[in-house]
Amino acid sequence: MPNAATSKAATAAATITVYGGGGGFGLPEVSPYVTKTEVQLKMAGVPYRKEQAMPDTSPKGQLPYIDDGGERIADSTFIRAHVERKYGVDLDEGLDAAQRAQAWAVERMIENHFNWASGYARWMLPENFEKGPAHFFDHVPESVRETLRKEMHGRVAVTMRAVGLGRHTPDEIVRLGERSLSALSTMMGEEPYLFGAKPCGADATAFAGLAGLLTPFFDSPLQRRARRFANLTAYVDRMMWQYYPEHPWE
Repeated sequence: MPNAATSKAATAAATITVYGGGGGFGLPEVSPYVTKTEVQLKMAGVPYRKEQAMPDTSPKGQLPYIDDGGERIADSTFIRAHVERKYGVDLDEGLDAAQRAQAWAVERMIENHFNWASGYARWMLPENFEKGPAHFFDHVPESVRETLRKEMHGRVAVTMRAVGLGRHTPDEIVRLGERSLSALSTMMGEEPYLFGAKPCGADATAFAGLAGLLTPFFDSPLQRRARRFANLTAYVDRMMWQYYPEHPWE
């Protein structure tokens, strides 16, 4: 559903290419950060096409990044800023100053904290790693495949420790993730979206993070805790139907 302030965007001959990881793990896109960017482009009514890429092709070594008429922008937050500025879009239209501040705080909680807890369940639980991220290397020669898998797994573990989350026990990580889930659930209450009757930019971030945890492809203690929050599971279902109606979702 395009934002109300997208008249300029709707008429622009956009040439945006979004580079992401591609679909998988029961999701339309394996990366919550790419999902966030896709949903925000859909909200803005800016047409785009999508190509699969590896992080090392990005200007910042991470996905997503975009090419907009030859201009390459990396990182979902800076991509949003570029789209809003160039195409005359305000994804937070209708929010007052306090709500805009809350939206920013919610995004930081999700991206700088919750997504790491969710990512722990995907990367650090052996059964989930083996059925999921380990297959990122299926296309490489068998002689180096296992080595690359171990190297990537090790790099993710080091990064998680560097950001702080990986220093905790598995039970503590679940407790921290559940606190973020509880905060989101309380904030949303009975509303269909974070700030009422229509989605804003932060809804793309929240949806992407929650869907990445709730996909039935993976099982984890944190996912089972998340399913106790009925308003959050209904929210993900609603957003998936709205922005990815073609995608089968259980």
